[in-house]
Amino acid sequence: MKKILKKAILFSFVLLFICLSFPANNVAVAGSDAMQYDLVWKIINSKYLDQTNNGQNWNRWRHKYDSKIKTPEDAYVAIDTMVASLNDHYTRFVPPKEFAEEQNMIKGSLFGIGVQIGARNGKILVISPIEDTPGERAGILPEDEILAIDGVSTKDMTVDKAADRIRGEKGTTVKLLIKRKGVPDKTYSIVRDEITIKSISVKLPENFKLDDKLGYIRISSFMGKNSGNDFEKELINLKNKEGIIIDLRANSGGLLSNAIQIADMFLDNSYIVSTVDRDGYKETSKSRRNYISEQPMVVLINKGSASASEILSGALKDNQRALLIGENTFGKGLVQEVKPLTPYGSGLNITIQKYLTPNGTDINKKGIAPDIEVKITEENIKNKDDVQLKKAQAVLLQMIENEKTSSNF
Repeated sequence: MKKILKKAILFSFVLLFICLSFPANNVAVAGSDAMQYDLVWKIINSKYLDQTNNGQNWNRWRHKYDSKIKTPEDAYVAIDTMVASLNDHYTRFVPPKEFAEEQNMIKGSLFGIGVQIGARNGKILVISPIEDTPGERAGILPEDEILAIDGVSTKDMTVDKAADRIRGEKGTTVKLLIKRKGVPDKTYSIVRDEITIKSISVKLPENFKLDDKLGYIRISSFMGKNSGNDFEKELINLKNKEGIIIDLRANSGGLLSNAIQIADMFLDNSYIVSTVDRDGYKETSKSRRNYISEQPMVVLINKGSASASEILSGALKDNQRALLIGENTFGKGLVQEVKPLTPYGSGLNITIQKYLTPNGTDINKKGIAPDIEVKITEENIKNKDDVQLKKAQAVLLQMIENEKTSSNF
């Protein structure tokens, strides 16, 4: 168990000790940049999930740019080209500036509009907006396709390049041309701001009154290093409630360890998740402590629920601990490790494992189906009518009533 939790933190440090001679400054820089490229090659060669590296001879890349890398920018282009050959949107090289921003996000804040983006079938898609950010307030929704950023088409654009264009200084404006199913394309002008990551909230959607018997916790992200502990505090505060609603809608994921920690609060001696690496080695995480909550529970999911959200919802569903209500999840069943490329200040996000739900289900590109499907329409959004939460409340109240009835016999 300790081993899987240790790996699940997803952060390891590669220490690179370089011995250089210095006949001239530019020669030293060029050698260092070439070594950064070679370091990325080695990490992928030893850790990448798909040992075929997308069906190619990985050795062909190792010395491909030896005579061409003279500057950091040369190295970045060469590394991007090499990594792109894997055809894996989640394995990517992160230059120093963007890598620092990723670390800031984990610490709790960054600058931008507050949307998580990904790629599918060559399209740049919104996985989810972050709660109470400019993107969410502007009306950006999960599964929105970003056609253009400030007038520049996203066709053939990588996720990294799209993110670069969306990021910016506080107070500046970015224009996104959005394609959404069933409505005309629309341009959203959004003012950038500092984004504070609030992982755990008990704030209900506007205009919704929850029955006094029930408790509600929203997890907007698993990214914060304290997400698990913050969730536990809120769960303990709800110990006198008869039922719990967990809202994972528009939660694009984060740290695997947080999902495991939270699942552990509801499961007694049960499997949570399994991870499988490139060699087929399978490690299984199991609940290991006295669970905190036995209350009846429903979990809200939608197309923006991804990665760690799917681990938690899959564990609760497979163990018949909760009913899932809403829409099919995103379908990201891969685990990335973040490798800082010391001493360059850059990093590599690399797919090292796939994960399986307790029943052994691989949900990658398929997602998890809800037990009760409830879709939200444009009309519901316009009228701020959260039909999914309404359904969750009705179902949970019925579950509580059924439990009381059965206990009387």
